[in-house]
Amino acid sequence: MEQLDPGIVQTLNEIWTQIMIHMRSMALPSRLWQFGIIAVCFALAHLGRLWIAPKIDAWARGRDLSTAQMRRVILVRKRVRGIIFVILAWASVFALAQIKTFYSWRFLVVLAATLVTAWLVVGLITRLIRNALLRKIVTWGAWIYVTLYYLGVTEQAAAVLDNAAIELGGFRLSLLAILKALVLTALLFTLARMISGRAAGKIRTNDEISPSMRVLVIKVMQITLYGTAFFIGLKSVGFDLTGLAVLSGAIGVGLGFGLQKVVSNLVSGVIILLDKSIKPGDVISLGDTFGWINSLGARYVSVVTRDGKEYLIPNEDLITGQVVNWSHSDEFVRIDLFFGTSYGDDPHVVRKLAVEAALSVGRVLKNRPAVCHIVGFGDSSVDYILRFWITDPVEGLTNVRGAVYLALWDAFHEHGISIPFPQREMRVLPGSELAVKEPETKSAPDR
Repeated sequence: MEQLDPGIVQTLNEIWTQIMIHMRSMALPSRLWQFGIIAVCFALAHLGRLWIAPKIDAWARGRDLSTAQMRRVILVRKRVRGIIFVILAWASVFALAQIKTFYSWRFLVVLAATLVTAWLVVGLITRLIRNALLRKIVTWGAWIYVTLYYLGVTEQAAAVLDNAAIELGGFRLSLLAILKALVLTALLFTLARMISGRAAGKIRTNDEISPSMRVLVIKVMQITLYGTAFFIGLKSVGFDLTGLAVLSGAIGVGLGFGLQKVVSNLVSGVIILLDKSIKPGDVISLGDTFGWINSLGARYVSVVTRDGKEYLIPNEDLITGQVVNWSHSDEFVRIDLFFGTSYGDDPHVVRKLAVEAALSVGRVLKNRPAVCHIVGFGDSSVDYILRFWITDPVEGLTNVRGAVYLALWDAFHEHGISIPFPQREMRVLPGSELAVKEPETKSAPDR
């Protein structure tokens, strides 16, 4: 069996000696009194929680609180017992300090009050970390550290963790370094999230930057901040970052063979953001898909249609395929409608009524000309084209076409304009005979 490192054994012996010294001192009357005070404070804090928690719940239900306010209420509710204990413990310390006989009988009470106060502060601060797993790691790590710090065994515990290490050549990795790296990386990630969140909020509200450039700047900033936090965390462990060159080469080979489509979509996404050909809010048509762009992702573009479907279109398709962007350079969209009227109707009147009917629809622009032209003489009708403009294609095209068609129907019906439909006549020429074929009757089968 492999023996432990002598340094670890010596450190553990020192810690055990201090523990035994403290255990022997617990039997002193002054220590027993302090344990009693701590127990009473804890019991009162527990009873206080049972009484106050339902009142907090009732108070919260009676008010229209936002999500952020509700989270604060829940945060306080979960820590009611600790808050009450801290208040009672520090009140006991103050009371013992006023009595000369018991002035020296307050060490353990001060220690308990200090520890619980530190635990509460750590629990509140770590709520800034959104990732649940990372928050738990940092919380427990901070709780253990402050406990060891106020117990006065920080150096001994650090020595034990530092001696528990593995060595690979010139690289040494200890538990202490891993814990430091985890805590440091968590703090840096939290700081990066806070900075990127505030900066992203200001960038999104800056009208001087185009929507596509806003997305690009935010993504580059997030990658830079989180990448820096990650590499600083690796560096704090002592990891040699020059070794990543070999890893990046291997990743490059893998990308060249197996991840061509993924890389193509990533590069296409950057191109889309740089050339500003597509941006959030644009109305596009791609094949049979018509809708507005909801968001631009690293690999795909989210397009929401009028029927509520959300299509995730790869960025490569938007670069290599033909895309109709209804709002690329401006918001004006021209719509063409085709219809026909009878040869007996005056085309001048028809054109005037068609333009008036189009302009009567609310979404049709009045400051842009609506025109109607004859485009042909059909078999049974005079064919027209009606053109008008709108500025809100995101609200749909089919519905505005339907509204204009309905206005045309009402206007033509009011003025006696007829909309013909194809009709066919069959004539029997003189001298010809119309033969009627008698239906065949089936004979009964022979038996």
